[in-house]
Parts: sequence; structure tokens; C-alpha cells
Amino acid sequence: MRSRDNFEREIKFPRVELDKLRERLIELEAERVGPSAFEDNWILDRQRELIDSGRILRLRTDGGRARLTFKGPMRLEGNVKVREERELEVQSAEEAMALFANLGFTVVRRYQKMREEWQLGGVTIALDHTPIGDFAEFEGDGAETVAKRCGFDPAKSERRSYLRLYEDYLKQHPDAPPEMVFR
Repeated sequence: MRSRDNFEREIKFPRVELDKLRERLIELEAERVGPSAFEDNWILDRQRELIDSGRILRLRTDGGRARLTFKGPMRLEGNVKVREERELEVQSAEEAMALFANLGFTVVRRYQKMREEWQLGGVTIALDHTPIGDFAEFEGDGAETVAKRCGFDPAKSERRSYLRLYEDYLKQHPDAPPEMVFR
């Protein structure tokens, strides 16, 4: 969730017990946005020009919707990752993919997750179940504060994106599939 200034402010935690976090969110009277939804994500690049400069171009489908997202290079404000984020909905993921292919972009990584979203104040809390474990992301201007209220230590946050996490996972698990997908 990006703010009005088109900057995403996020803090992410690995190895989360999603059931415990869900209970805590209920205690805090957070509002569940909707049921858990399957997301399929494709990272697009052209000869690593975006990734090598810390930028990401992502096409995501979830529940019949398709969104194209650009994320700029990351910087840290304390423990919170901050990066420019521009996003728009597209009518057809297939047409968007074809357009980018014609511009020389290819899919360099694919990842999937089941995401359940909650709201507490102006912060979105995402409970992510992925093929490499469960994560919680807190996004918004008060992300670090809400994370603390949920029992997380901001100093132990995960700064890598899912793209980087899976690249590192592949180094440790060379027999894993090349994409972070559910089997």
C-alpha cells in the first residue's frame, strides 16, 4: 500500500506463525479486508537493467485482477523499507505481457503466494503464505508501530524482497524449482 506521495513504506518479517498473528489482529480490532487470495507474480526485466539498479517491474494477477507495478530503489528509514511505487490495473495480463515482450522484456522470476490482508488504522497487514515459508508485511506510515503492537521486533525485520529471498534460497537449495511456485 503506497501513500499519497507514491512511496511504499514496508516492514516484513519471516517465519511468522500466521494463526497467532491473526489472533493478535483480532485482539487489536483490526479489520480483515477479505479472504485469503492466490497471487501470481511475474518480474519483468530487459538484460537485468532494472534489477541491477534496484528497480522492479512486476505483473501480478489475483482473483481475476491484473496489476502492473513499478518499484524504485529501496532506502531505509530506520527499519522501514521505503521505495517509490507506481501501480495501475490492466485489463489483460496476457496483453500486458505481450506488450512488454515486444519491448524486449522477459520474465526473469515468477513467485506465488496466498495473501490475506488486514487493516489497522492506516496500516495494511499482509499475512503471506509462500512456498518458502510464512511472512507478515506491515505497509503504511505507521508500519513499524503496528508491527511492534503485534509483537514483532523491527530490528529483526527482513529487508530482502521475495525476488531476492528466493534467489538466496536457490543458492542454498540448488535442487529447488527455478521459480517460487506452489507445486
